[in-house]
Amino acid sequence: MKSSDEKQLMGNLTSDMNQNVDRMFAEHKIQQRTIEQEHKDELQQAKECGATHEQIEELDRKYAQKQEEERQRLNNELTDFSSDLAKTTAETVVQTIERNVRTRQKQSIEGDIRDHLRGFSRTIPSFLMAYGDEKLTLANLDDYTEDDVFFEVTGISEDDFRFLRDGGEYMDPETKEQKHFEGHLFDETVFNDSVQEFLKKKKELSNYFDESHTEDIFDYIPPQKTNQIFTPRRVVKQMVDALEEENPGCFDNPEHTFADLYMKSGMYIAEIVKRLFRSKKMKELYPDDGERIQHILQKQVYGMAPTRIIFLIATNYILGFDDTEKTNTKNFVQADAAAAAKNGFLEELVEQHFGK
Repeated sequence: MKSSDEKQLMGNLTSDMNQNVDRMFAEHKIQQRTIEQEHKDELQQAKECGATHEQIEELDRKYAQKQEEERQRLNNELTDFSSDLAKTTAETVVQTIERNVRTRQKQSIEGDIRDHLRGFSRTIPSFLMAYGDEKLTLANLDDYTEDDVFFEVTGISEDDFRFLRDGGEYMDPETKEQKHFEGHLFDETVFNDSVQEFLKKKKELSNYFDESHTEDIFDYIPPQKTNQIFTPRRVVKQMVDALEEENPGCFDNPEHTFADLYMKSGMYIAEIVKRLFRSKKMKELYPDDGERIQHILQKQVYGMAPTRIIFLIATNYILGFDDTEKTNTKNFVQADAAAAAKNGFLEELVEQHFGK
């Protein structure tokens, strides 16, 4: 049986997480609505006063900036809360250990569970980017991928996940006694609602051709301890700008090809696709939008991703602007270009996958 201290510790952790995160998101929605209403009032007043087009645009710019500042405030608050929670939990664990005079209890199953839970929660958006659909729930999350990929994405095994979710029997490493863990560390309703909210936001931002978007879906993915670290959109744009400065007119030639041999998010290729699609020369050569995008995706852009999860994230992003394009992946492959380059086989690897 678990001690009352252990039960209280686990209960406080779960309750504190749920209540504080719910509070932060509720405050965020209130602030968003307030900013939106203020913007509507300002627009109404400006129009009544005969504001110019430029003045209206300035009001829209300030509105977008306020919304971005509010989103950043929420991100900062969530980050601070995560750090504070980890610190507070660690202190509580130490106090519990001292009270029970068990010097090794820090490595107990309950301690491992807390560590798993904190790390796992940060990986869910990456999982949803690669595998998420409207049918995914807490109950079937572990059915969506192979065991090794699940571990790569989340940092825990599927067995560990089921133990956190469903509970089960375990051997106390200190006393060697058989014990039962209740599980249910996830609020199923909150989890499922959060999944749907993320997928809704992913769909909302999927059309990267829409320049009115002031954010992208990767703004909603926390930094990971794995190699899933995504280059910010502004940096990607700077990289493509530099490419165009060094190669004037490079996006006007339908014979030019572009490759990212170590994709992460897919944003670099997506930015190149946009430049090609919007090129005046390309529009003259391929006036039909559908024909032009097909030529670009099939003849001009190529990419490699080092792992299955990154391949799915990148291709889902690059092709996500149109559901009919999701199977158009022949120019994108899962292959470790970094390892090939290190061993002197990069040219052979590229020829193997993309050689004519």
